[in-house]
Amino acid sequence: MNTSDKQVGVGLIGSRFISSIHAEAIKKVASARLVAVMSPTPGNAREFAKAHNIPNHFTRVEDLLALEAVDMVVVGAPNHLHCELTCKAAEAGKHVVVEKPLAMNLEEADRMIDTCRKHGVKLMYAEELCFTPKYVRLKALLDEGALGRPVLLKQSEKHDGPHADHFWDVDRSGGGVTMDMGCHAFQFFRWLNGNNPVKSVYAQMATSVHTDKTRGDDNAIIILEFENGVLAVAEESWTKLGGMDDRAEIHGSEGVAYADVLQGNSIQTYSSKGVGYAVEKAGNTVGWSYTMYEEIWNYGFPQEFEHFVDCVLHDQTPLVTGEDGRAVLEIIYAAYQSAGSGKKVFLPFSPKADKPYKLWKP
Repeated sequence: MNTSDKQVGVGLIGSRFISSIHAEAIKKVASARLVAVMSPTPGNAREFAKAHNIPNHFTRVEDLLALEAVDMVVVGAPNHLHCELTCKAAEAGKHVVVEKPLAMNLEEADRMIDTCRKHGVKLMYAEELCFTPKYVRLKALLDEGALGRPVLLKQSEKHDGPHADHFWDVDRSGGGVTMDMGCHAFQFFRWLNGNNPVKSVYAQMATSVHTDKTRGDDNAIIILEFENGVLAVAEESWTKLGGMDDRAEIHGSEGVAYADVLQGNSIQTYSSKGVGYAVEKAGNTVGWSYTMYEEIWNYGFPQEFEHFVDCVLHDQTPLVTGEDGRAVLEIIYAAYQSAGSGKKVFLPFSPKADKPYKLWKP
């Protein structure tokens, strides 16, 4: 494409909740335009295209990839389809943004990275916490030395369960809350700590509440030890009522900082019926909850896509790459191995399972 005088044409693969977030975020990026959406479910892509004013809609990914106007695709499909869709897009010469987690296993991750490299396209990993404004400022405090040397990092993400059925199915998702939300924390920690290598992983997991829906973990605590001595603790839950909770801490040798993505950017709300948008996003909001204001911006989605589009336009290296997604996936596997064995797992780790949850519940 001639990037000097045109926008980046974006095609969305998927038509559910996360693709709606992607569409709204991309609309805010001046150098991008939505040109197509694809979903295999009859009628879904057509309705999505109508709702978001997208000129083309398809039920076959091959048709979307054949569209010359598409320069970059965003994969918002279930986890088990990430590898296949990414490789097809790369072979068609399209740059690729992949939602988390990157893939089901390390073999798929390597195939995706190699295929994108072979065909000269960028593989970008959609980790929005690296663009979330409060967290960006949190990192700036650390980088400018205000907190001294990092000692302990913490991040927690909690709500009462995922919005789509495929997350509950470990054969399609690969795991439970650690796979779904722990991946956010792991890349967040790597980003805060300058991508210093992770030395070891220790995890405790349980299916505490949703035993009727999933074999996966719905609560998890994971401890990472980095080679430079920094410790990091992730708390992940699908059992917290009342909407989303997302917060982080940095404890340094000369200071401490706390950031809460929602508090200060939300409206404390009581509803006997539940808050409409939040019901789709994070389950039951009957009673007290926190209604988000400018949620997409507060989570950094427009900033993320502005960055990825700029990388395509100006041939820059993305802040978050396929290699980062692979590193996160290795940590996820080590966490499930630790939870299954009750022991600390050291990296590098080469798992012998095609899905992470099998290391915890064979």
